[in-house]
Order: sequence, then C-alpha cells, then structure tokens
Amino acid sequence: MITEQFNLDNEYAELHRRFPMSGRKPLIGISGNFSEGNCCLARGYYLSVLEAGGVPMIIPPYPHREQLVAMLDTLDALLLSGGADIDPRYMGEEPDYNLLHNVNTPRDEQELMLVRLAADRQIPILGICRGVQTMAAALGGRVHQDIYAALGSGLLGHSQEEERGVATHMVNIERGSLLYNLFGDTLAVNSFHHQAVSAVPDGFCVTAVATDGVIEAMETTDGRPMVGVQWHPECFILKDDNRCMMPLFQWLVDEAVLYRRAREIHARIVTIDSHCDTPMLFDGGYKLEERSSEALVDLHKMSEGGLDVATMAAYLKQEARDEDSLHRATEKAWHLLEGIRARVENNASHAALCCSPDEILPLKRSGKKIIMPAIENGYAIGRDLENIKKFRDAGVVYMTLCHNGDNDICDSARGAGEHGGLSSFGRNVVAEMNRVGMMIDLSHASEKSFYDVLEASTVPVVCSHSSCRALCDHPRNLTDAQLSAIAAKGGVVQVTMYKGFLVKEGDATLDDFMRHLQHAIKVAGVEHVGIGTDFDGDGTIVGCRDASQLINVTRELLRRGYDDATIAAIWGGNWLRVMRVVQNVPVSKC
Repeated sequence: MITEQFNLDNEYAELHRRFPMSGRKPLIGISGNFSEGNCCLARGYYLSVLEAGGVPMIIPPYPHREQLVAMLDTLDALLLSGGADIDPRYMGEEPDYNLLHNVNTPRDEQELMLVRLAADRQIPILGICRGVQTMAAALGGRVHQDIYAALGSGLLGHSQEEERGVATHMVNIERGSLLYNLFGDTLAVNSFHHQAVSAVPDGFCVTAVATDGVIEAMETTDGRPMVGVQWHPECFILKDDNRCMMPLFQWLVDEAVLYRRAREIHARIVTIDSHCDTPMLFDGGYKLEERSSEALVDLHKMSEGGLDVATMAAYLKQEARDEDSLHRATEKAWHLLEGIRARVENNASHAALCCSPDEILPLKRSGKKIIMPAIENGYAIGRDLENIKKFRDAGVVYMTLCHNGDNDICDSARGAGEHGGLSSFGRNVVAEMNRVGMMIDLSHASEKSFYDVLEASTVPVVCSHSSCRALCDHPRNLTDAQLSAIAAKGGVVQVTMYKGFLVKEGDATLDDFMRHLQHAIKVAGVEHVGIGTDFDGDGTIVGCRDASQLINVTRELLRRGYDDATIAAIWGGNWLRVMRVVQNVPVSKC
C-alpha cells in the first residue's frame, strides 16, 4: 500500500532545497542471512544502524574472492548477523549431527574469509550471535557445537520463549572493557542460541558471561575495533522503540566514522615509515608480494595499513674492523641493497624503488607502494669515503652512522667511548654525506657523537628510529635537550615502536607509543617529529604489531584532536622536508 503522505515530486524537491544534500555517512556492511537460495535480513539490524547514523548495506553470500576484497575497500564497518550454526569442520572438529541444528556452507565460507580480511584491514566489526561465533572460528578460537551437551543440563534457557525484544537473563560484564564502559557491570539480555564461543582467539578476551558460565561477549585486547556479543541487541529497538542496546550500535558507527576519516587522510597524504629492518629476512626467502606470517612489512600489509613508503635498511652488525672484516661489511651492504632492488623490480607493477622526495607523490598516485633503501651502520663504508657516493648513487637515502658499538666514524650509545664522540674520519664522513645529499641518521649515536655531528653538519640531521629518554631511561633514547637541539638544526626525530625504548618492562602498547610521540611533539615541535617503526628489527607494539595496523596510529591522532595538516606532517611531511634540504645538491640520478 502506498503511504498516503508520500509524494515523489515533493520529496524529490525537498531533498534538493539545500546543497550538499547530506554529509558522507559511514557505510556499514551487514552479512545477510541465506535460506533456500534467498538472501534476507531481519529489520532490527538495519534499523539499529540507521538510528546510530550509519548507512546499512546487505552483503549477500558469494564465493568471489576478488569482489569480496573490492567490497571491503568500500566499507567503513562490518556487522555480522545471526543465523545458522557454524560448521565445526572449519575448526578442525568432526560434526555431531545429533547436536547441530543446521549449517549454512555459503555463509560460513564467505563470512569466515570476510572476518579474516576485515581484521587485516582494521575495519571495525560487531558480531551478533552467530556473528561472534564466526569471529571466533575465523581467528583461531573455538565454538561449542551445543552448549547443553558440552556444559551439562544445569544451564539457563538460552533459546528463550519470550518475544525477541524481551530480556530474559543477566550477564556479568568485565570491568574496564568496552561493554563495561557502554553498559556497566551487568546487563539484561535476550537469547536465541545453542552454540556459543568456548575459547576466544589470541588477541581477544571474554568480556561478558551469563550466570551459568556461558561466554556471552568478547572483544580484542590488541587495539583492533572488534566486539562480539552472543545475544541479539538489534531486537530491542523493535519492541516499543527500546533503545537500551543502541550504545553498541553507536560504538560501531562512531568507530566507522573514525576509520573512514583515517582512510581518507591516508588517501590524500604521503605516509612514510622511516625505518624497518625487513632485509634481515631476505636470506629466509622473504618475498615482497606475499603476505608473510613472519615479516611485519610486505605489500599486502602496506596496503592494509595505508603505508605509502617503507624505508628498508641494510643492517650491519658491528663486528671487527680489520681490513678483511671491513671489506666483508661493505660487500654485505651491497648484497642487501641488491636484494631490496631485486624484490622491488620483481613487483614493478605494484612497487617502485625511490630515493627522491619529488618522485613519491606521482608514484603514490599511480597506485604503487614505494621502497626507499637505507643503511644502518656506517661500518658499511669501511674506511673508504668513496663508498658514500657509491651508496648514494645506488639510491641510499640515509645512513645511520653507527649501531651497537663504536666504529671508525663515531662512538655508539652502547659503545666504549673510543673516540670521545665523532672521530676525525667521522668528520670527513659527515662532510661527504652533506656533499652527496645523503641524510645523516643519529639513531644509535652517543650523546657526544650526536652533538659533534650537529655542529659539523651543514644541513639538518635525522634520528630515523628513536624515542624519548624522559619517558623511558634508555641510552638509545633522546634527552629533551637532544630533541630541542635536533629541532633547532631543522631536523626530525622519528619515534619508534621498539618496546625496549618505550617502556622499561613488559609489552609496549599503542598508548605508550603515543605518549612518546606527544612528548616529542611537546619538546621539539610538531614540525620535527615523525614515525620510524623498526618493524622486523624488534619493533612491534600491542595495537600496532605490523604495517597493516599503522592506520591505528592515525585513528589515535584523530582521537587526540590532531588536525589533517598536523597528521600529514607527522606521517611524512616533516621527513620529506628534511630530505629536500639535504638533497639540494647535484647528485647522480638513482
């Protein structure tokens, strides 16, 4: 029946009485139910999303993987709806058909893949009933085939006979969890299930439990915006417009807005990680084009995390300094640099080697990921200054003067103070690096070496992966005086994600990294701070474990009120400014 008050001409005209018609709303993909060849969705799911300010889109089950990835690239959040049982074979268990009610293979196979791919991309996810079970099954958790068979007969009636919008039992919520922040320590919920999560995946914790011990909710502990609940929150709004569960949907939409904003920023700006040690993995068969379970940086993770430029360092351990050892060090540096070049050339359609700041934006616009080569430890040049120009001509954008041990150039922060700072040879190294346009990296340098180089260099210098000693007293970290001095020189400090430089004990988190980043900004100024993860060289933190999670840094910057211009400066603008100054001399084209 046509709604009496609806008039197409009037409605169409009203929509165009202002411009723009509406702001961009976050797009929330909702997995559709599937039965007898038809895809459908209960009204409560999309109504709850609409009421929270999102735009719902039903995702029908289909097996086409490339289209699934393309669809995910358009989504701002994912809602996994309820439905049929999870087939236990996807978790390596034999099914007991006396326990299973029904299974839905098209949904299972699509949604298990959907969860994995969305989690890789840090897309916010809310799983409801079957949805929380799907999350668990996809990410390494377990699901009871039947809670009554597994846990005994003394359970609550988890398949209620009341209306769907009526709460029938209580759950206890873990203090400090997201659910606790939304609802407090207890919540009355409804219930329509006989399966339930039996073990949460790594990176998750149980956040709500029924009074009979059945797991009712889980959420991540590693910074990813993923929450799953066993009850049906979408049903409540359908009964007397009950909005008691709307905080959960509002959380999803709010996270979707943040995710979309972060993605839009990454699409506009240049994002640079100034230091990763991925070449250390080359001898183990690392391939740039494969999503590795070991490497923290590859083309897949760069794409998922919105990283444009990975600066890969040819790392050399500080060893003996006799002529043979120095020669081997130089040869190893060339071997690693050639490994970088070869891996990029093998993926020339999707990646490019780059050593000039003015080439980066055109390469980004062409859809390519960018690899910049660097050297970690001036041990690589031996005692031959000509090697500096050779390395620069090969594309090396910076060289870290030393590593953990004094070398012929300078004293290390972890050395014996052999030279009392920068050696006489080291002064020649600084002059030659200035001449050929290679950035000087003072990460790992002793304080005396640091100040000697600042005095000797005619151009700004960098610390490609360092943090703040005021927050973590480690000799590799920079004092506030050093932060101020490098800023006064026009340089930049790239805050790192190595836990030992962020906290004294235990695992470091994204919050710990943000504390160091914000402290560096406070002391040095926002024009002199950036990000150098040290991925694949022990750099990794909870909330940003690899390059796929770098989008989380941008989300945290947005949460803390930083504007787009500041985020652009931190993510690459400051580093590129220094690179342009340093390279303002004639050098051979890379």
